[in-house]
Amino acid sequence: MTVRLSDHFTYPRLLRFVAPSVAMMMVTSVYSIVDGFFISNIVGKNAFAAVNLIMPLLAALGAFGFMIGTGGAALVSLTLGQGETDRANRYFSMLTQALAGIGLLLALIGFLWMPDFARLLGAGPAILNDCALYGRVLILAIPFFMLQNSFQSFLVSAEKPQMGLQISLAAGLCNVLLDFLLVYVFRQGILGAALATALSQALGALIPLAYFARPNGSLLRLSWVKIAWRALSRACANGSSEMMTNLSSSLVGMLYNFQLLRLAAEDGLAAYGVIMYVNFVFMACFFGYSIGASPVISYHYGAGNSQELKNLFRKSMVVTALASAAMLTSAITLAQPLSRLFVGYDSDLLAMTAQGMALYSTSFLICGFNVFASSFFTALNNGLLSALISFLRTLIFQVAAILILPRLWGLNGVWLALTAAELAAVAVSAFLLWKKRGQYHYC
Repeated sequence: MTVRLSDHFTYPRLLRFVAPSVAMMMVTSVYSIVDGFFISNIVGKNAFAAVNLIMPLLAALGAFGFMIGTGGAALVSLTLGQGETDRANRYFSMLTQALAGIGLLLALIGFLWMPDFARLLGAGPAILNDCALYGRVLILAIPFFMLQNSFQSFLVSAEKPQMGLQISLAAGLCNVLLDFLLVYVFRQGILGAALATALSQALGALIPLAYFARPNGSLLRLSWVKIAWRALSRACANGSSEMMTNLSSSLVGMLYNFQLLRLAAEDGLAAYGVIMYVNFVFMACFFGYSIGASPVISYHYGAGNSQELKNLFRKSMVVTALASAAMLTSAITLAQPLSRLFVGYDSDLLAMTAQGMALYSTSFLICGFNVFASSFFTALNNGLLSALISFLRTLIFQVAAILILPRLWGLNGVWLALTAAELAAVAVSAFLLWKKRGQYHYC
């Protein structure tokens, strides 16, 4: 049965609607995980450390895709809820064109200066060449990466979340197959892993691009339009929290790498890389739920349906609480076997990684509420409050924690920094949700 944005959402209907977005985000997280698995086990831990050092920079550049995708999807869904389908399609087309142009510019800049960026991030002689090579291949694919991220949100607005899941599965399977062939069979090392990811991202962007460019059965279709600067700035402002989340996470990731190089050298980078791969999968559940639920929230807010807004808010809080408890339990239970999967060849590195993962995973009990609160305000087209939560959560509180806690508890302080930051942020999220309940009527 087809689920529409205008429907009343029971728990089964809501979970059925957001499930493709959750699965889509989890499949997307497979890209870096598969690369990491093959690089660590086939190429070696220095190459693995190189990938983990350069990855935050690539993620930071790709943050523009999340900004325009989430902010634009909220604007498009709000416009659809107001009954203005033609204007929603103009916004969608304009945002896609702008994103492609930004991606091409970033690809040029990143390719030219990638070795310099790697040095600034702290790459030494042992890993500098691998950092530059991996980074240059993936920066050429950044337009595809950004478009793929934005289409994940727009496919939900178009009431086609299942198609988004199918496209992500195809791209993910392509990545796994190419990694196996290029890294394991043909022994192309870090170059092969980078090519596998880049080609998979291209596939994930070109399929929805072709779908939306022709007549289709969804609410949206691409056409060539002029840039509407006011709508573009509105979408960017509204999606600034998602860009802030990704930019801040990347900047904080660089700070983590600095502290880990100081405390544990390249082994620290390798351990952090494994923990981040697991974190990608678990956090994909929270981000996927937000991507899936946000267009629904925007639609009912645009339609002035406060009763359904209250219903969606209450159910989302319950779903987030149950998911958080399940993730914490799973992460602690699986810390040892998951660590062994990536670095089982080195007993000291394995012990460091398993302990770090168990401590780091305590953040899963809290972070889901902060992710939802930020995306909820984005869905309400209040980019300022959404950005405030993201700015405090992913930058200010984490920078303070990663600078202070390692001085108190050494390496364990690094692993607990995220939990401390999320605890501070959840107080801010709760206050803002309580403060704005009368304005938006969601409780």
